[in-house]
This record gives sequence, C-alpha cells and structure tokens, in this order.
Amino acid sequence: MTDFTITDFTIDELSIPATLDSPDAAPFIATIEVRNAVEADGYGTNEFAQTAAEILPTWLDEFEPKRLFAATVDGRIVARGIFETRTGENPREAWFGVQVLPEFRGRGIGTALADRLEGLAASESRDKLISYVPFQDADGERMTSPTGFGSVPLDIPQVRFLLGRGYTLEQVERGSRLRFPIDRAASEARLSEALTAAGPDYRVHRWIGFTPENWLADMVDLFTLMSTDEPTAGLEEPEDVWTVDRLRASEERRSSSPRDFLVSVVEHVPSATLVGLTEVSVPEQLERPLAQNDTIVARAHRGRRLGTVLKIANLLHVDDVRPGHPSIITFNAEENRHMLDVNEAVGFVPMGYEGAWKKLLPAR
Repeated sequence: MTDFTITDFTIDELSIPATLDSPDAAPFIATIEVRNAVEADGYGTNEFAQTAAEILPTWLDEFEPKRLFAATVDGRIVARGIFETRTGENPREAWFGVQVLPEFRGRGIGTALADRLEGLAASESRDKLISYVPFQDADGERMTSPTGFGSVPLDIPQVRFLLGRGYTLEQVERGSRLRFPIDRAASEARLSEALTAAGPDYRVHRWIGFTPENWLADMVDLFTLMSTDEPTAGLEEPEDVWTVDRLRASEERRSSSPRDFLVSVVEHVPSATLVGLTEVSVPEQLERPLAQNDTIVARAHRGRRLGTVLKIANLLHVDDVRPGHPSIITFNAEENRHMLDVNEAVGFVPMGYEGAWKKLLPAR
C-alpha cells in the first residue's frame, strides 16, 4: 500500500523477502540496483557493487533491525531510504541512508525520504541520527573534520543536502586499495619479521566461515570491543554487545551468501585467549575486489606489531585459498593513524572517502 505521495513519485515501505525466490523479492532487488548505481557515482568506481544475494543476509539480522523505503517513478524504483537501529536498552541512535539515482535528483525525492526517516526516528524517541555518505573530491572551499583529519568539499550536492538539513560533519573515513597479486616472498618475510617482534607469546590461527567452538567466547569479546574501540569521533556510537548466540546466528545467515569469509586471529598463548582478529570478505567472481572487514587488536596487546601480523597473515591466507582477485579494499577513520600506518606499510593507497554525519533531533 502506498503510504506517502508527492506529485510524480511515491514512497513505499518494502517488506524484506525471506529469500530472493520470494514473491515480494523484486522490489528489494531493484533497491540493490539503486544502491550500486549511487555508490558508483559517489565513489567514482563500481568496485563497491554487490549482488542482492550478498546483501540480503544483512537485512535479515534481528540484532540490527532495518527498514527499507523505495521511491517509485512511473513504476520504476529510483531511490531508497534505509533506517537501521540496534537492539538493547534505551537506544537513542538510528543509522540512515538516502540514495537517489543521479538522473532523478532535484525533484524532492531525497528530501521526502529524509523527512520520512527523520520522522520515524522521532516517533521512536531516537534523537541521534548517523549517516555515512561517500563523496568524490572536488575543487573549491572545504570543510575540515572536527577531528582535524580529513575534509569534504563544500560545494557538492551531498554536502549541501546534509548541511541544509542540520547535519554536522563528525569524521572522514578513507577507503584504501591494495592491488593484487601480492609479493609472496616479501609478504612472508614481513610477516616473519613482525612475528619475531611480537615474540613467542603470540600465535596465528585462520579459518573460513564458521568460528571454531573453542574460540567463540573470545570472538564475541573482540566483536563487542570493535564497536567501542574504533575511533568514532563526535558520533559517539554506542557499545554493540555480541553474544555467542548472535555470532552463530550471523554466521548462519552469512553461509547463505555467495561470499566466503576468511578470518585470521592472534592467540596470546600464555592465556590461551584471542587478542586480535581480521576478516576478509571474498566474492565468487574473480574480477571483483575483496572487502577488508573488521580488524582489531585488544588494547593491552598493542605495540607489538600484531596489526601487521594480522593483515599480512590474512593476505597470505587469501593468496593460499582464493587467489586471482584484482584487489582488496578497506576503510579507516582518517585520525586512525596507527591502522593507516599498518595498511600503508603493507601497500594500501587511498582510493575514496566518505563523511560521517550526525544530527540531533529535538527532545520530544
């Protein structure tokens, strides 16, 4: 049922299909096509494109509930709005995104979607909205991130739109790319050097897909730590608590994706505890890049080059079991100089940016 109409377009909330074979799957698939086109425009590359089969499992995550809205013109879905929340006590945050095909901008569609999402947040007493928006660089005046690291061009549509709606820039994130193939001999030598620097108390383990039973509790602790330890500047994102049940449910959903997930971890041998992890998401098609997901080292074990150990160990893991892809892409906050140093030393170079924005809604 149409629940919002303005002139020549309509906005509907879509159901999330249980599978892509479901009768209601076609609109969801169409919104993924919008996503891919808008991100290609924003980043200046189609390397971030994903298939509906890859993305659907994330939309079925009960711990990160999402609602999906679509704008339609003459029977064609031309824009989408995303409203994502977290479970937990007294949540005040909502993460949202508005994506409009370039040829349909300037018609009020983005404004209508943003109005709808902000209204939804207010109705649920969520007073902090967070949005991550890619941008291509441009000449002219710039706005510097309040962290002091990174900036965005002021005179581009995304920035004008967000500033006009009262959003503040809180952080700039850098996308970095490492071209394959890696230099195997040099990587093995660098890993050996880093392991020597770390010392005999640390050991690397790796796997594909499901976490081994003996590491479940440690992985849960590391994923929870990831939610608060990663720099989020003025966004002040809340702790996202993981449990073994949540981890297993997430892995079960991901097993339906055509992607493989390669994990490398570091064990602190004296305590038999995992103190670091990194994960790479690998698409089926060899012509597509890999995505570097979470990387973290527990604070008490930093300064021992374990970040370098993890990154290189997983790159060698990829080279062992999924060779042939063109590159791997990762994102880091511009102020996260330690992790950027690790990436740059391995060979990553900048390839795109996004701004992290926040809006505080009036108390109801």
